[in-house]
Amino acid sequence: MSQTKSPAKPRTILAFDFGTTRIGVAVGQELLGTANSLPPLQARDGIPNKEQLEKLLKEWQPDAFVVGLPLNMDGTESEMSRRARKFGNRLYGQYGKPWFGMDERGTTKQAKQIAKELGHKGSYKKTPVDGIAAQLILEAWFAELQREQPTEV
Repeated sequence: MSQTKSPAKPRTILAFDFGTTRIGVAVGQELLGTANSLPPLQARDGIPNKEQLEKLLKEWQPDAFVVGLPLNMDGTESEMSRRARKFGNRLYGQYGKPWFGMDERGTTKQAKQIAKELGHKGSYKKTPVDGIAAQLILEAWFAELQREQPTEV
């Protein structure tokens, strides 16, 4: 007779599309594997506005963070991916929640295409796509988790 383990509490995850002036944000629920974009955080040289970040954390009470890593096309680290890792480490150090890096190559291009399909016109500086990029990063992370988990029979 097999015993069934009770599933762990589903986690709420906040994802970030790291940038030096804006940081895209998305929130998702691990059980559903879905994500929604949120307004971006303003940043100064990659450091987010502390009040905005605190408000976000209080509202969503995440269990973990996912940070997009802008790797080079050959998979090697870029200066921005090193800075994104530093951002993830700062989140862990300040809030004690685990963080996971996720390859984000191509997400900004894909986010711009999605915005265009949704009827977005004009400058991406006025209407940023950072939240859509963060949503894509988180959805990809959820999909990777699903591939790694064995299915029960």
